[in-house]
Formats: sequence, C-alpha cells, structure tokens
Amino acid sequence: MQRIAFVLTTSTRVRLAARALAAILLLFVGADHYYEYSVDHYSVLPTIGALFLLNFISAAVVGLLLLAPLDRMFHRFGGAALQLAAVSGFGIAATSLAALLVSEQTKLFGFMEQNYRPAILVALASEAAAAVCCLLLAVSLGAKRPVHKPPASTVLL
Repeated sequence: MQRIAFVLTTSTRVRLAARALAAILLLFVGADHYYEYSVDHYSVLPTIGALFLLNFISAAVVGLLLLAPLDRMFHRFGGAALQLAAVSGFGIAATSLAALLVSEQTKLFGFMEQNYRPAILVALASEAAAAVCCLLLAVSLGAKRPVHKPPASTVLL
C-alpha cells in the first residue's frame, strides 16, 4: 500500500490516469442511475425516483469537474477544488453503494430490490470501483509531496 501511495504522490502521469479513471467511473455511475430512472421506470417511485435523478446530476457534475482543468480555472485554489471534487465523488459513489446494499436486504424509503439482476451487478461493480478510485485520488492529492532541497553543503551567496 505504501508503494501505491508513493507512486500516486510522485508521478503526475499516474495521478492524471487515476483522475481520468475516477471521472469516467463517476460518469458511468450517473449514466447507470439515469438508465434505471428512465428505462426501468424508477421515475414513478416517489422518493427513490427523485434520488436516482439527483444521483445522476451530481455524479455527472462531479465527473465533469474531475475532467476539467481546475488548476487553470481556479489558479491558486485549483488543488483544493480538485481534492473537493475527489472527496465528493467518493461520497456519491460510496453512499450509492451503501444504499444499494441496504435496499437488497431491507426496504429503503419503501422500496426493496428483488434480486441481483445484471443491472444491479453492474451498479455494484461501478460504484465500488468509483469509490476506490476517488478515495485514492483524494488521498494522493492530500498527501505531502517530497520537497527536493539542495544539499546542505551548497552555499548561495
């Protein structure tokens, strides 16, 4: 695990790849919720329908934020905005995963999933993967990067 943390904090390419993967997975989570909302008629369920639509909107916004050049847009606060987007993505994916797991076992807002059909398996996998990627990205952005100092024997006049 230390090796993964070291690579994520020192390699710009790896961090960019993790950022892109987290964004794509979040966009997929949002698309999956919109599919369930419109095609599987979750829109007619009183509370669940609205939550599925909100999940789609929030996952799409955060996924697009992760793809956006936040450093160029917010200059000094770009790093903080990126870390906030990564933490938000983790929150969206993790709460979606938790709600799905709860709805498989008991009623959630009066609704209960019946079985592990393919759409549920895809949702479980994508939400878990998005949560892990967003968490790794958030941790790598919050970690202290090694500072390269000149040797102590070097004297600048």
